Amino acid sequence: MLKVENIDVYYDKIHAIKDVSFNVKKGEVVTLIGANGAGKTTILKTISKLMEPSHGVILFEDQPLNKMQPHQMIYLGMAHVPEGRRVFAKMSVHENLQMGAYIRKDKAGIESDLEKVFNYFPRLKERINQPAGTLSGGEQQMLAIGRALMSKPKLMLMDEPSMGLAPILVQEIFNIIDTIKESGTTILLVEQNANQALQIADRAYVLETGKIINSGDAKELLADDTIRQAYLGG
Repeated sequence: MLKVENIDVYYDKIHAIKDVSFNVKKGEVVTLIGANGAGKTTILKTISKLMEPSHGVILFEDQPLNKMQPHQMIYLGMAHVPEGRRVFAKMSVHENLQMGAYIRKDKAGIESDLEKVFNYFPRLKERINQPAGTLSGGEQQMLAIGRALMSKPKLMLMDEPSMGLAPILVQEIFNIIDTIKESGTTILLVEQNANQALQIADRAYVLETGKIINSGDAKELLADDTIRQAYLGG
């Protein structure tokens, strides 16, 4: 579904991503793990066209994205759940979710998917008319995921969904990610909590200073002593 081939990305003169290649197959959860500053978020921004590679190509369903604009990604079937949630703070929960479906015309389908989001996240239904900016961090994360789901994406890019959340909420978010996968949505997950990410992912790529240094089956990497010591606290 997604192929990233030999991309290089710079911030001014800083070579942030160095000849990175990987792929995501339909129906998979693939995770990128690594320390802060490894380049995980930069890769997601490059895939969703918020940044441009200086070299290399990205293909989504065999279509090159080189000349595409960020707003066109949603029409292709790609949704980005950004780091830091980025909800529309002054808009209500309901309005935020409606914004996720703004390209859709199927009113019955939108209402059906709205109910699915509320089944995933009952707290959002309880706060349906509340301004998004007044929600807790965990609720805002739920809203950001729900908003992305409302576009009916083929591929979800998720950037640090557990960041800043209490452990009980972290588990809840990862349970929902697992449920989203079971519904058939493909997920590319960037996550600092490598232990949780590897537990729900099919495959993983390990990033270090802008390069992929390891990859493989997520469960095998979870059991790898080198990976455990470097990213899982031993």
